[in-house]
Amino acid sequence: MTGVPSTMRGWRVLDPGPVTGHPLGLATIAVPEPAPDELLVRVRACGVCRTDLHVTEGDLPVHRVGVVPGHEVVAEVVDRGADARDHAVGDRVGVAWLRRTCGTCAYCRRGAENLCPSSSYTGWDADGGYAEYATVPAAFAYRLPDGYSDAELAPLLCAGIIGFRALRRSGLAEGGRLGIYGFGASAHLTAQLAISAFGARVHVLTRSAAARELARELGAASVGDAAGAPPEPLDAAINFTPAGDLVPVALRALDRGGVLAIAGIHLSDVPALNYQADLFYEREVRSVTANTRQDGREFLELAGRHRLAVTTTPYPFDAADRALRDLAADRVNGAAVLLAESGSS
Repeated sequence: MTGVPSTMRGWRVLDPGPVTGHPLGLATIAVPEPAPDELLVRVRACGVCRTDLHVTEGDLPVHRVGVVPGHEVVAEVVDRGADARDHAVGDRVGVAWLRRTCGTCAYCRRGAENLCPSSSYTGWDADGGYAEYATVPAAFAYRLPDGYSDAELAPLLCAGIIGFRALRRSGLAEGGRLGIYGFGASAHLTAQLAISAFGARVHVLTRSAAARELARELGAASVGDAAGAPPEPLDAAINFTPAGDLVPVALRALDRGGVLAIAGIHLSDVPALNYQADLFYEREVRSVTANTRQDGREFLELAGRHRLAVTTTPYPFDAADRALRDLAADRVNGAAVLLAESGSS
């Protein structure tokens, strides 16, 4: 690997637990060797996702001891395995949550690779982007749209893609009425896409005053508190928060036949539902599990055509632990992004 050092700095989950402690540590570790079908990439920016928080705090079970989190990675290809031919050294690529699938199970064969029982994930099963270098299977690396900085692109690789899948799962029709619960990294991108690509009326319900102001600036038809009610019945809703107690609140805001999509990988317990008040008239609840590569490609193509205003809070690479603490305390406006020294803001 010409010009690539043998060691690098990386943040590792040393002792999963509350980020108010010190579950994450900065260490000197070996630069990984790419497998024959993999790319070695130099990290330029990495988004800080709530899933990273769940991995770090232990809400998600440990899959790899001492894992390097991070799965919203904007990077430059610096080396490639013998079988990795789709990308050239010097290309800017995106590394996302879904890392590998088997390609042969019934789910993969029917286009639902996000449900593959053998799937593995960046920053959970394999080391991710809170480091100076990372590897990615070439078939799972994304080509990125022009017109965005590294910092703006990073949140698109999970917050954007998952929001797009949640939007699909919500069944939102052209010109529909969409409720969005919570307004962080994923929600602020999804709202824009719903407005620009679907012509939707978007109602944002969130406890954060700063997030409500951002929602107004981005064109929301109304804003209000997460526990409140939108000004009109909803055709579709997405819960971007980890709060299960918002599920009955959102269901009761739906019109007949409306769908609530749950966008997160982790949700606190849902209170008992009342069939008549919460589910009757064919209201539905749908979960969202990761995404397919096709979701990612379609979303990034849309992001290239519909220029999204990506609100980011930049952090230097050495402040990954602080970024996670700020995320946990709802002190981040938009998406937190770790920047390499050469990263673009």
